Amino acid sequence: MHWLDVFLYCPRCGSPRFTVNSEKSKRCEECGFEFFMNASAAYVALITDADGRLLVARRAKEPAKGTLDLPGGFADPSETAEEGVRREVKEETGLRIEQADYLFSLPNVYTYSGLRIPTQDLFFRCAVSDFSGMKPMDDACELLWMAAEELRPEEFGLASIRRGVERWLAMQR
Repeated sequence: MHWLDVFLYCPRCGSPRFTVNSEKSKRCEECGFEFFMNASAAYVALITDADGRLLVARRAKEPAKGTLDLPGGFADPSETAEEGVRREVKEETGLRIEQADYLFSLPNVYTYSGLRIPTQDLFFRCAVSDFSGMKPMDDACELLWMAAEELRPEEFGLASIRRGVERWLAMQR
């Protein structure tokens, strides 16, 4: 469901005259309040081991439960992108990122609780030197090391992650 269809009343005055103003906004005809739905920032970590294998997670929760994914998640309002990717990797894998270098971004639509949320997914090359504490946590039910030739982008459940894996594979050639 598109977010414009969910919010029926103005959050400022409660008027039912809260109408679509553009493809990403609604405006209240009573008080003039305009609400924009901008993309939410999300982080994705590309972590490789000494053999060049990519760390891949299996999703523990919907959306796309059971499919492959990369460690990452949504931004918190008070953090930098580098802090956010570090936090998300720690929450999902127990790993401590020593270096996070921005690579590229991809737009996505993430469906959660029946709502289609636009996201801007920021992909980072992340360096980790100690993998001894690695274990699946939070949104990950399994962690796998996969060589480039083993990766099948179609096995990744989220569209931007599929495209990101394809792009990462192209960078490896």
